[in-house]
Amino acid sequence: MISKKIIQYTSIAVLSLLFFSCDKEFNTIGGDVIGDDHFQFGIKDQDATVIAFNQDLGAVQTNNLVVNPLGIYNNTAFGKTTAHFVTQVSLPSTTAPTFNPNPIIDEVVLYIPYFSTKGTTDSEGVTSYELDSVYGSSKLKLSVFENGYFLRDFDPNTQFAEAQKYYSDQLSDFENNKRGAAADGTSIPHGERLNNAINVAENDQFFFNPAEISVTTVDEELEETTTKTAPGIYLKLNKDFFQKKIIGGYNQNKLVNNNVFRDYFRGLYFKVEASSVEPNGNSLAMINFSGGKITIKYEQDDDDDPATNMREDKTLELSLTGNTVCLTSQERSTDYSNALASADATQGDERLYLNGGAGSMAVIDLFGRDENGQSAELEAYRANGWLINEANLTFRIDRNTMGNNVEPNRIYLYDLNNKRPLVDYFNDFTTNTTKPKYGKLIHDGIIKLEDEKGVTYKIRITNHIANLLKNPDSTNVRLGLVVTEAIGNIGNYKLKNNTAIGINDVPIASIMNPLGTVLYGSKSSVPLNQRLRLEIYYTKPD
Repeated sequence: MISKKIIQYTSIAVLSLLFFSCDKEFNTIGGDVIGDDHFQFGIKDQDATVIAFNQDLGAVQTNNLVVNPLGIYNNTAFGKTTAHFVTQVSLPSTTAPTFNPNPIIDEVVLYIPYFSTKGTTDSEGVTSYELDSVYGSSKLKLSVFENGYFLRDFDPNTQFAEAQKYYSDQLSDFENNKRGAAADGTSIPHGERLNNAINVAENDQFFFNPAEISVTTVDEELEETTTKTAPGIYLKLNKDFFQKKIIGGYNQNKLVNNNVFRDYFRGLYFKVEASSVEPNGNSLAMINFSGGKITIKYEQDDDDDPATNMREDKTLELSLTGNTVCLTSQERSTDYSNALASADATQGDERLYLNGGAGSMAVIDLFGRDENGQSAELEAYRANGWLINEANLTFRIDRNTMGNNVEPNRIYLYDLNNKRPLVDYFNDFTTNTTKPKYGKLIHDGIIKLEDEKGVTYKIRITNHIANLLKNPDSTNVRLGLVVTEAIGNIGNYKLKNNTAIGINDVPIASIMNPLGTVLYGSKSSVPLNQRLRLEIYYTKPD
C-alpha cells in the first residue's frame, strides 16, 4: 500500500506550487480591486453554524463494482464485516470452444491476482512481493461453489429498460441456491465445494499469501518447466465436476455462446467463514476478480492422425467476467449501533461514524440551514461583503475510539441534494500519475498523520463558500461525507431502502471501501479544539 507519509509530502509539494494561483483567484471573488488602504487581510472566522450527524445507509447496491472485498474484517470501532462474492464466468471471446473426441480433463486451476508490488529477486530466482489493500493475515475458511442463482442483465420490473440491481444483503439468495459436486462430480444443490484440494491452504486454512506462485510441470520427455506468477488466489478445483459441466455441456450445446453458457453455468460463489484454527481471525483483501481465470487442462484424440491413437494436450481458459455481486454481513459494535440509532439532526452528534460498504455516512448542514435550505445566518454573512481567501472543514479523528484499526486514506465531501461533487472538486486539476486515487490534492480529504496515526482530514471548500456568500441565488445545499476508495469515481449507487431524511443514493467509491473512521462531530458538548467547525479566511473592507 502506498506510504501515507509520501501522500502527505506530495500533497504539500503540489500545494506549494499551485496554491498561489488558486489563492489569487479566490481573492478576487466579490470585488474588482483590493487596495491595502481599505481592507483588513487574513481574518479567520469560525462562528458559522455547522450541524453534522450520522446516517445509517442499510443495504447498498453492490453489483459490478470495479474492486470487491473478500474476507473477514474485525474493527473494534465498528464491529465485524464478512464479505462474500459471486461472479459469472465467460467463455473465450473469439470463438466458441470445440473438442475432439474423448476429451478428458487433467486439471482445473482458479487464479485471481492480488494487487501487489514487485520487489527484489534473490539468488535462487525467487521474487518477493508486497501485497496492497490486504488487511490482516489470519487464516480463513474459503469455499467455492457453483452459483445457482441467475444474475440478470436487466430488470424485468422495468420492462427490461434498466439494469438489474443486486444488494449487499442478498446473501441468502445465493446461499440457498448454491450448488456443488456429488461424489462423481455431478452438479447438485448444496453439494461439496469445488476447491477440494488436500492442501488446506486452498480451503480450510486459506490466507492471502504474498509469496510468488511457482509451478513446475514435467513433459513426456521428463523435461521440467517452471512457471512463476505474481501472488493471487490459486486453487485447484474439482476436475470431475468440470468434466461433467464443461465437456458434458459441450455435448449438450451449452457452450455455443455466453448467453447460453451463463444460464447453464451461472458462475462461482465465494463463501468466507472463520477458520477453525483462528476463529477470531481478521483477514480481508480488496480484489479485482475480473482479472481472474479458470484454466482447464485436458487431453483429447489427435485428429491429425487418428490411426495412431495419439493424444494431444489442450487448454481452455474461462474468465471471471460478467455480472458480479458483493455480499456482506455485519455484526456492529454496541457503540456504533447506538450512535446511528441516536443520530441528532437538530443539534448534531458528538462522533461521526463514516464506514464504507453497507455502513454509514455523515450529513452536514452549514449556516443553520432549515429543511428547505433557507438560512437567516447565511444572509447575515452575505451582508458582510467579505472576500473569501480560503474555507475549510477540518475533521479531527477520535484517536481513542479508532485505536490501532486501519484507517481510510481519504474522505469525500459532496453535494447531497444533487448527488454530485462540489465546485471545488471540479476546479481542482491536480493529479497523481502513479496513484490516480490521490488526485484533487487541493480539494484534499487525505488523512494527515502524526507518528503514523491519523489525526485530521481537511477538505477545502473555498469556491463553494465564496459562491454561497457572493451569489444570493446560490443554494445552501446539504452536504454528504463518506469514505472513498477512488476520488475519481463520482458515480452513485442505490440504497435498498431510502433513509428517513430521503437519501436514496451513496457514492460508489464509498461502497468499494471496507474501512471506517470515527471523527469528532459538531455538537456543543465536544471541546472546541476537537469540534467540527467551518473555518473561513477572508479579507474585510473597512
